[in-house]
Amino acid sequence: MNLSLERRKHLTLAATILGSSVAFIDATVVIVAMPTIERDFDIGLAGEQWIFLAYSLTLASLYLVGGATGDRVGRRKTFTWGVVAFAAASALAGAAPNAAVLILARALQGVGGAFLTTNSLALLRATYEDQAGRAIGLWTAWTSVATVAGPPAGGALVEWASWRWIFFLNLPLAVATIVLARLGTCDERGQLRAGHLDLPGSALAAVGFGSLTYGMVEGADQSFGDVWWAFAVAAAALGSFVVVERRAKEPMLPFELFRRRNFAAANAETFLVYAGLYGVFVYFTLFVQFLGYTPFEAGLLNIPSTVVMVALAARFGTLADRYGPRWFLFGGPVVMALGAILLATLGAKGDLWTRGIPGLIVFSVGVSAMVAPITATALKSAPPEYSGIASGVNSTVSRLGSLIAVALIGLVIALVFHSHVDAPNAVPIGKNQRGAELRDASRDAYRAGMGLAAFLLFAGAAVGGIAISNREARGEQPGPVSEQAPAPAES
Repeated sequence: MNLSLERRKHLTLAATILGSSVAFIDATVVIVAMPTIERDFDIGLAGEQWIFLAYSLTLASLYLVGGATGDRVGRRKTFTWGVVAFAAASALAGAAPNAAVLILARALQGVGGAFLTTNSLALLRATYEDQAGRAIGLWTAWTSVATVAGPPAGGALVEWASWRWIFFLNLPLAVATIVLARLGTCDERGQLRAGHLDLPGSALAAVGFGSLTYGMVEGADQSFGDVWWAFAVAAAALGSFVVVERRAKEPMLPFELFRRRNFAAANAETFLVYAGLYGVFVYFTLFVQFLGYTPFEAGLLNIPSTVVMVALAARFGTLADRYGPRWFLFGGPVVMALGAILLATLGAKGDLWTRGIPGLIVFSVGVSAMVAPITATALKSAPPEYSGIASGVNSTVSRLGSLIAVALIGLVIALVFHSHVDAPNAVPIGKNQRGAELRDASRDAYRAGMGLAAFLLFAGAAVGGIAISNREARGEQPGPVSEQAPAPAES
């Protein structure tokens, strides 16, 4: 089939959106099905937690490995095989005869998800080159739509068909993704790295980030003291990773990349801004239920944000391509912080309409201005042959920022709440909480948490305004990278 280059670019974009959407949906849609799965398999709360955690654990563990593999063997090929692996794991999950097989399948889904999501972004960078900002904006907007629509659709499948169909439905979507990716094949001009994959570095990165993710998730849910060993393993593995990478002839992650101003700054800002973003998202959702809204109503509050993202994300990405990302990476987080401050003023159920919805719209405009430019800057600041590892670094940093922030803001909320009331068993911003003293303490605790989220966003804005260079983003200040010459471009 003789398709124009522009047509093939569009098909590639559609493939990356569809494939990534399926992976993102499966990170959350299973939550809707967990009570039904628990009843079928009689696995208790711990089993439910592992059905959710197994996916997140392997996903976060393998972002770097997935990106590095794409740099070595080809982003389109690695993306496609990631989709195949994800589909195979989904089929296993849908047919799982017991909880053990389901948990294994969820872990394998995370493996496929890590390889396809990192390489979807790297593939866009290689395909669109200088116009990657707009493409990433479209990718962000439409994957956001799918992520919001996923849980309601999953709930319908669980209620009227079977929980197994939330996994079986991935199979035709995966086939469509592979077809689109193959039809969109073109000369990405993003060169490949020569040499072999760094297996020791890959293994240490997987162990280090996997144990760190486990410690953050389980520590926030239970007690950090109970999972101290996970942080010890993470420290040892990541320390060894640094040593191995500095000594390796062909390192998976060349640390010279961090000498590039925009690469280091964009990832530092990503950590801070995604920490604030997820802190606002998680605790605002909990607080509106504390005020008396149902979980379904709280979920509907994602709709205004999604509409704003669809309308604006690609446009901001285009403008950042044209004028440089610096002021978008400063102004976006500032607007997000102002939205968070407005959301922090909620005190009663009726405030949602006068302060909550306007706050959400302001916050969403800030997210739309920030999200495509920050991802594009992180990817474009690395040489083309490092697009995959750059995507892996950025994905890992954003995931760790969100995990640490949710735990840290939760700790602040708990400390403020218990400093106001002497009720050890009371839950801060708990649903159906009774008593004026407890409810006042919850409001104060929520405001303190949102204040910390706003501080993180302002800090991210400061990094963007001070450290991001438009000249480097336009290629006028190439940074150092040392490794052997790249191989010819993939086709």
